Amino acid sequence: MSHGPFILVVDDDQEIRSLLGRYLADQGFRVSVAASRRECENRISEAQPDLVVLDVMLPDGSGLDICRNLRSRRPSTPVILLTALKEDVDRIIGLEIGADDYLGKPFNPRELTARIKAVLRRAGCDGDEAETVKAYRLGDILVEPEARQVTREPSGRIDLTGAEFDLLRVFLDRPGRLLSREQLLDITQGRHHEPGDRSIDVLMSRLRRKLGEGGRDTLFRTVRNGGYQLVVPVTSETEAE
Repeated sequence: MSHGPFILVVDDDQEIRSLLGRYLADQGFRVSVAASRRECENRISEAQPDLVVLDVMLPDGSGLDICRNLRSRRPSTPVILLTALKEDVDRIIGLEIGADDYLGKPFNPRELTARIKAVLRRAGCDGDEAETVKAYRLGDILVEPEARQVTREPSGRIDLTGAEFDLLRVFLDRPGRLLSREQLLDITQGRHHEPGDRSIDVLMSRLRRKLGEGGRDTLFRTVRNGGYQLVVPVTSETEAE
């Protein structure tokens, strides 16, 4: 019996559910499947998955609504959206409400597996060794990688989605360095930039808003045709050897 990460696959297509159930199990994952929003909610109430693969179009509701509700109840659970729709707006909405990645149908199960592993690795659910950095400080903000927690002193915790935290961590590891959209996509999501892909811009906008950037409080600099740069000093505390 597999002891790997627990993946919940939600799709109303029986062929896709059967295919992914078998394929992901062969890759060492524990897998549960659901054909509808109601089944999805039942599975989540029975056992908390390490990651949810979620179809946008379901017979009894929208996968986007499920993702939004999941973010409010279990903000640390990663979500990968599956969509047969070609319009970028659906993918952008998915990222805005907290999805960690998306994949268009039809897709190769190997690519989905690679995306799952990348998201789990960023979320710290893949069994890798703990982070060597105990905490980062930038101004009045404290970031704890192992707990995946962000706190502003003295107001309290700042809730970030998995994708937002991963993006922030990239900048914390590279303070002062100008990073292009292509580099950010490659580091955070393991994929290359596609023409018209606005996912990094969406995540940056959300991250800036949640970190309270505004007015004269500037954490990031946007360089036209260049990318983004963290412009505030960063200090780090490492674990004792």
